[in-house]
Amino acid sequence: QVQVVESGGGLVQAGGSLRLSCTASGLTFDDYAMGWFRQAPGKEREGVSCISWSGSTTYYSDSVKGRFTISRDNAKNTLYLQMHSLKPEDTAMYYCAAGLTGYCSSSLVRNAYRYWGQGTQVTVSS
Repeated sequence: QVQVVESGGGLVQAGGSLRLSCTASGLTFDDYAMGWFRQAPGKEREGVSCISWSGSTTYYSDSVKGRFTISRDNAKNTLYLQMHSLKPEDTAMYYCAAGLTGYCSSSLVRNAYRYWGQGTQVTVSS
């Protein structure tokens, strides 16, 4: 049984930093691209970033480019999202997902991801 579990969310002031983690079990982690998505209240879930199975390719949405960094540790079955210069508009539930293949694309579409976690809340106060 595949399990995907996010952690590291919390309340932070604007300009601050947080690091999200995501562990996956029940699958061969380095077979899969991994992605981060977020959903704010009343809005659609949007792609934030993705990383290929090897970590050699990453993509970011325009809204987070230059502020967020995605990485992975395949030995630990863990995905990370380092977030800096946080803004109130980054407030959302953040979800981790395992892709259908080992490669991701800049389109960051939900239907390219198969296994999802339950999310971790990030709240940025102004």
